[in-house]
Amino acid sequence: MLKKIAIGLSALMLILIAAACTNSASVPPTTGTQPSASTPSSAPQTIQATTEKPSGPIKAKLIEAQVDGDSVSVPVSDVESDWNTQFAVNAQAGKMNFMAYLLNNKIYVRADVCPPCRSIGYSLDGNTLVCDRCATTFKADTGNGIQGACVDYPKALVPYQISNGNILMKQADLVVAYENTINPGWP
Repeated sequence: MLKKIAIGLSALMLILIAAACTNSASVPPTTGTQPSASTPSSAPQTIQATTEKPSGPIKAKLIEAQVDGDSVSVPVSDVESDWNTQFAVNAQAGKMNFMAYLLNNKIYVRADVCPPCRSIGYSLDGNTLVCDRCATTFKADTGNGIQGACVDYPKALVPYQISNGNILMKQADLVVAYENTINPGWP
């Protein structure tokens, strides 16, 4: 009887191992590929800019986000051509502002709010985000504060994916990033 149970368990383990190998073989590598439409990536995705980067600080250009249920999108082409954009999303808690910008051939999407000085809008100056009201600076690649009055309010990253020429985000992810930005420090 014990021998039959051991054989059964061994067979079950082999089936599970084979299933795991089959599933892992079908999962695409994360480097250099875009995630599927159902799984936003928290890592900025690499793209090629379509225009030459302007010199000096780049003020954000206001673009319009498209909302369809829980999905929010903005055109990749807007970020590629303008280098620094901002858009608003209406949620249950009210209007939330976000930025999408191009840095080192990667698109970053972050909450666009500076709670202590009550402003929105950041200029992209090299590798730095600069608050347009209080001049507090943040690292554009990490969102961490560098210097200024509002340095304790790092800018949270929004997971997204690129599909059919659009940056696709989930409204729930936008809300989390916004809430993480309006509170001091990282959660």
